Formats: sequence, C-alpha cells, structure tokens
Amino acid sequence: MKKFFAEVLEIKNGRNQKAVENPDGLYPIYGSGGIMGRADDYICNAGTVIVGRKGTINNPIFVNEPFWNVDTAFGLEANKDVLYPKYLFYFCKNFDFESLNTTVTIPSLTKNNLLKIQMPIVSLSEQQKIAAELDTIQSAIDNKKQQLALLDEAVKSEFVEMFGENPVESGKWKVERLQSLSKSGGAYGAQSASSEYKKNRPRYIRITDINEDGSLNNDVVCSSNNDDDTTYKLVKGDFLFARMGATVGKTYAYSSGDMIFAGYLIRFQLNTEKIDPSFLFYFTKTEWYQKWVKNNQSGAAQPGINSNKYGNLLVPVPPLDLQIKFASFVEQIDKSKFVVKQQIADLQELLDSKMQEYFS
Repeated sequence: MKKFFAEVLEIKNGRNQKAVENPDGLYPIYGSGGIMGRADDYICNAGTVIVGRKGTINNPIFVNEPFWNVDTAFGLEANKDVLYPKYLFYFCKNFDFESLNTTVTIPSLTKNNLLKIQMPIVSLSEQQKIAAELDTIQSAIDNKKQQLALLDEAVKSEFVEMFGENPVESGKWKVERLQSLSKSGGAYGAQSASSEYKKNRPRYIRITDINEDGSLNNDVVCSSNNDDDTTYKLVKGDFLFARMGATVGKTYAYSSGDMIFAGYLIRFQLNTEKIDPSFLFYFTKTEWYQKWVKNNQSGAAQPGINSNKYGNLLVPVPPLDLQIKFASFVEQIDKSKFVVKQQIADLQELLDSKMQEYFS
C-alpha cells in the first residue's frame, strides 16, 4: 500500500536562526548541508528527517535530537502511529529529490511537491525490521570509513615522526623553492571539455575530481577538446596544484594512467632525483603549507594563486632515501585503503540494492 507524504508526516518549515542562536545552546542548528551552529530553542522533534528546500536537496539527514532548522531546510516529522522515522529516512535516501527540482539555477523544492510524494507503507513492525537491516549495513559502512580516517591519520603521524611538524623552519632540513625542484613548472591545463564522454580517451582531471586524501573520485568525466595535445598529458613526476576558487591549494601527485589536466590546475614536473611526489603531497597537508596558501592567495571574488607564487613555495628537502622510505610506508597504507574502499563500495551497493527492493 502506498500513501502520500501528506497522509503520514508533517513538514516543518525552517526559520531564521538569529533570535535563538547561541554558541552554548542546547540544540543544534541545521541547514540543508548539516550543522551550522547551536540554538536555545528548537523547531523539530527528535527523529526528524531533514530535506533541503534550497541548495543541497538530495542529501537527507536523520537527526536523533530536537533541532532548529533554517529556512533552506525542511523538517519531515513522521506520524509515529503509522510511520517509523528511520524507515522514512531510508525512503528519502533512496528517493530522487532532484526529480522535483523547480529551478534551473539553485536546486529548490516546494512543500506542495513534497507532500505529493507517495511511499510504500507496511506495518510498523515491518518498517522497524527493514530500518534495522539497513542500519546494520550503514553502520558497517560508517565503521569502514572510520578505518580510512585512521589510516590517513597514520600517514600524517608518520610524516611528523620522520620530518617534524614544521620541516621548513625547523632548521633540520635543506629548503629549496619548488621551481628549483622541478624540471619544468607553472603550466596551466586544458581549458575546456567536450559535452560527451569519449571511450578510450584520456581521463580529464578537474579540481573536483581530486579527493583530500590524494585519490581521484570514481565519477566518469568528459574528455577534453585537447585530448590529442601532449602538452596536457600527465607523466611520471607530475604534481598538480589547484590555482583558483574555494579549493585553491589542493594538490595531487600523479602516479599512473592516461590523463590530462584541466585549466584550473597548475602542473610542476618534479625532479624525482631531488623530491619524491608522495613526500611533497603530505608536506602540503601540514599547517605551515595551509597558512602559506592563505597568505599567498589573491583576488576578492575568486581567490587564486598563480604559477609564479607556487614556484616560490619553500619546500623542505630531506635526503632522498628518507623521502623514499616515507613513500614506501604510504604505499603500504594505500594498499590497505584500497581494500577498505572496495569493502565500502560493496556495502554501499548492497545498501542501495536493499533500498531499491523495499522502496521502488
């Protein structure tokens, strides 16, 4: 049996938080993307599902405590006589809210459209059983993600153990400018991509394809209009810096694959007889580098760092054998991460298939 949202839940509109905002407040303030602060009052009861009204509309959040929602987020509060809150949450995770998007620019949902959504309603006991099964899978995914985080922390700890928290100013290591550690550098990437993905063509790497841990996401991306220009092909020793926007300073150490790089990235071709790419990547995770990025970006509307500034970046240069020893440690950790990521992918596939089974 299917029922409309209007029959089984109440939608609570968010409101401006200024009147209730308090850093020490008892209740969290939620927007469509997550927690934004604390409040002295709440709008939604515990067990409410957040769905974005504007902006992030396809990322439901389950909140197991009372909270205040701002005006970009709807609170979906289940009628617990007929609808189990966690069952509602998993239905929302499976539902494509983008299909209800009412605008071309900023994704938006309307209350009226949400109330017309139909969902399968089974007995409360069956809903609880389904939610418990999906909770088990989701918990396993969360545990695996925690394992990934611990592996990342292990690498950062090893870096500090071997090279110190501030290897630039410690006086222990030789320091050189990035340009002097590169065979060539400061090259900007390909400027445009075709609208259609081409099979058997180089992968086109954009800033958004690079994860914080140095891996690439698995999304299929378009090929560039410059596919056949070897100027943009990545080769061994290439190191990329994001030059513009909110991700300025993000880095990527190329390892293998047929790839070209996008225009918002700057390439330095490292001299690997002096500097190891893995060492340089984890150096760019230090607090010193993050401060350097903040102090060297310019541009009010679109902050950026140009190739000349990147070329003048001071880089510590420990003995190459020590850098390689660290890189070997990173390689072993990466093998463990690969296994865990595959486990996460398998669990996510199982979760998705179960939600499809119960809610399609």
